Amino acid sequence: MRLGVLDVGSNTVHLLVVDAHPGACPLPAHSHKAELRLAQLLDDDGAIGPQGVDRLISVIKEALQAAEDKGAEEVLPFATSAVREARNADDVLARVRTETGVELQVLTGSEEARLTFLAARRWFGWSAGKLLVLDIGGGSLEVAYGIDEEPDAAASLPLGAGRLTAGWLPGDPPDPEDVRSLRRHVRTEIARTVGEFSRFGTPDHVVATSKTFKQLARIAGAARSAEGLYVQRELKRESLEGWVPRLAAMTERERAELPGVSEGRAGQLLAGALVAEAALDLFGVERVEICPWALREGVILRRLDHMESV
Repeated sequence: MRLGVLDVGSNTVHLLVVDAHPGACPLPAHSHKAELRLAQLLDDDGAIGPQGVDRLISVIKEALQAAEDKGAEEVLPFATSAVREARNADDVLARVRTETGVELQVLTGSEEARLTFLAARRWFGWSAGKLLVLDIGGGSLEVAYGIDEEPDAAASLPLGAGRLTAGWLPGDPPDPEDVRSLRRHVRTEIARTVGEFSRFGTPDHVVATSKTFKQLARIAGAARSAEGLYVQRELKRESLEGWVPRLAAMTERERAELPGVSEGRAGQLLAGALVAEAALDLFGVERVEICPWALREGVILRRLDHMESV
């Protein structure tokens, strides 16, 4: 069957259409995305304003039309931290439901981490052993660890690249003291969770997902996306540590000129790099392998598992 998954994230609203059936690898058929940056549209009270909701509804309608055009039999809609944490989340969900017919499933942070872990486990297989999975989104950082398809530990921290950029790095280029303050904040937050994972022992394989990690790996020398999904890509902590001060000294426009960095994500790249560097350091990781699959694929895989069981 042809499935669509509609991801209302903190940065983008992304529709991914795949051809899939239980027991087979989902094959991408179409991708439709719009940058919305919901995490940056929250007002001082933490609510998504009327214009932001109007834009969200418009983008969802466009995505539904794209899914229909591509013949998707079912669309799996979900939302992550930006909607989850909005003070007026219930009102937003009600308007979306009334005006589009879409019942957005709001994932908890733990669910995000667990579904992303499932996707990574299926991608790398059982031979990868104990997996540690890191995922930097627009609104949150997810961490999961385990040897099965369900992780033994999962955590979600409010350390997304978009959230941190909006709240901590107003300058372009950012003020060095702001960068230092953010660095301290990020490391304090991550350090609080390390013990929850370290009690399970050293992972056999460390994996990173998300656009942020992919872009950081690319500027550090990883293969271009045009070379395909099956080319191994990695990011070394040593390379990342060298890039952080360089990114801090650049303007947003200068970052956008780096290989693999999109104009829409360039402003968030420094905050994402600070989170990535802190996570690798505090978890004692020298390198991570980039996983092409992440949350959207996890949602699809869970749906296929459910189909197979009924």
